[in-house]
Amino acid sequence: MNITVTLIAQMIAFVAMIWLVNKFLWAPLSTMMEARRQRIADGLSASERGKHELKLAEERAVQIIKEAKEKATEMLAQANARSNEIIDEARNNAKAEADRILSGAQAEIDREVERAKQELGKQVAVLAVAGAERILKREVDAKAHEASLADLVARV
Repeated sequence: MNITVTLIAQMIAFVAMIWLVNKFLWAPLSTMMEARRQRIADGLSASERGKHELKLAEERAVQIIKEAKEKATEMLAQANARSNEIIDEARNNAKAEADRILSGAQAEIDREVERAKQELGKQVAVLAVAGAERILKREVDAKAHEASLADLVARV
């Protein structure tokens, strides 16, 4: 055999091998590598989007917490104001009720004092008439008169 024929046969075999490797190994391997590169790029972009969304979510959470604290402070201030209003209202109601009870009691005391004065006036009149009767029944004597007055004073 000749070197030329062997060399040509080897070249044909080499070209066939390159064609087979390119068709059955290189193309699928390139496709798989491109798919893997695309998945990695998608994963990286999803990671970036996730980081961005996480940053936005953290900012939103901070804003929500700030708003919640402001609302809680406002509600607490309203509750304190309302409790002060209720306390003032209760204090005013209690004062009005105390004044009403006091004026009622004062009116009752005035009525009782007036009734006692009238009763005392009636008793003084009865005693004065009784004393005058005794004095008039006896003869007018200074000692008897003093004794009658002492008896009258003792009764009063």
